[in-house]
Amino acid sequence: MTQISLAASAYAQLKQALDNFHFVPGDRFSENEVSALLGMSRTPIREALVRLQREGYISVMPKLGWLVNSIDFHVFEQLYDVRSVLECAAIDLLGAAPDLAQRLAPLCALWCVDRGERLAACAEVSQMDEAFHMALVHASGNLEMARIHCDLTERIRVVRRLEFTRNYRIDAAYDEHAQILRTLLARDTLQTKALLQKHIAVSRDEVKKITLHTLQAARQGRVAA
Repeated sequence: MTQISLAASAYAQLKQALDNFHFVPGDRFSENEVSALLGMSRTPIREALVRLQREGYISVMPKLGWLVNSIDFHVFEQLYDVRSVLECAAIDLLGAAPDLAQRLAPLCALWCVDRGERLAACAEVSQMDEAFHMALVHASGNLEMARIHCDLTERIRVVRRLEFTRNYRIDAAYDEHAQILRTLLARDTLQTKALLQKHIAVSRDEVKKITLHTLQAARQGRVAA
């Protein structure tokens, strides 16, 4: 296995451990500990840790190792507010686009489908959901707004990752995305923005609830062990 693939494997395993709260906020660990855990040298481990640091999962503590970052929901609520503003601005731009149907066609093909055609894999739908919102902003034609939205999406990914661990969120995403698209195609931008704002607010609240529940369960499991 090449150095690049080793680093990718280390990243995937560590990210899964963080997603599953094997490491909980406040935990500290060293590169040597992770190296022993994964059976790899420190070089690919360090590359994986630096990548996770960039994504906001962990922080480096000089001479003390690595720290799993705490989850500041106040900050994330503010980021969700900014996300809502950007996506509503994109709706206004899209509503004035003469080729609106053409711009939305790829999204409609994915989300405006019968229940029997819907995907059920949580990880796959999670990626699709994130891509939906990014594609919606990109379709507006404002590339600077799309760039800012992309950066914002990376910052909230730390908490959004758990949303689709609950199956009921999958059907909700399909239903709500389809309704947003159909309303926008009718060029009712006011109603589209209202639907979008509600969709983002519900997602934010669900993410917080699921994260707190999962974190509490992980900590209780440690005490029981």
